[in-house]
Amino acid sequence: MKLRFLLDTNIVIRWFAAPGKLSREQVRVIREAERRGEPLALSATSLIEVAIMRREGRHRLEGNIDDIFEQLEISTLFRILPITIPIAVDAGALSILRDPADRTIVATARVHGLRLLTSDERIIDSKVVAVVD
Repeated sequence: MKLRFLLDTNIVIRWFAAPGKLSREQVRVIREAERRGEPLALSATSLIEVAIMRREGRHRLEGNIDDIFEQLEISTLFRILPITIPIAVDAGALSILRDPADRTIVATARVHGLRLLTSDERIIDSKVVAVVD
């Protein structure tokens, strides 16, 4: 089944731990994909970011971040996309974004032709990728 959307790291965390912090449109897109049985994409970079947040305690979550990993592993809703050479090249060219993880996530969406679900104002303001905010 064709992928249409990529979730950034914070959207993934919010979906599992604090769905009330997602916009109505983000919730609608995720629920519609779930209803249709369409997978949602995640960049492999997001897994690393979640692991770092877990280790550093940077995210204040009601639940356990380990639960997020468990849900990602068993859920058929999510597909993890690897970092490929075209993604690395595009990420390297995205000088408008400073954060390497943001660059990689945006590049993943661009290379695969996906809309990015994000609340990151720097990404939204950059206008380098189609977003659902």
